[in-house]
Amino acid sequence: MAANPREWPLADAKAKFSALVDYAEKHGPQIVTRRGRPAAVLLPIRDYERLQGKTPERSAIDWLLAPEARIERLPGPDRRAYKWRAPPKL
Repeated sequence: MAANPREWPLADAKAKFSALVDYAEKHGPQIVTRRGRPAAVLLPIRDYERLQGKTPERSAIDWLLAPEARIERLPGPDRRAYKWRAPPKL
């Protein structure tokens, strides 16, 4: 979240709504003012869902590509702990 949200006069917010949405997505909540007083706040969807207590659903691809799904970081077996055994005679 932006520590200092930008204020947008209502006329500018209406005229440049697309820019306002882009700016909110990149920099966090944006305040819309009416006659110099704060009237509304535009939030990125991730902030809104966090406030609502919703967690976005992850797809199978997201799970597979997530850092916790990587197996390279898992400890492998200690090869020195193995003892050689002769194969069984059949």
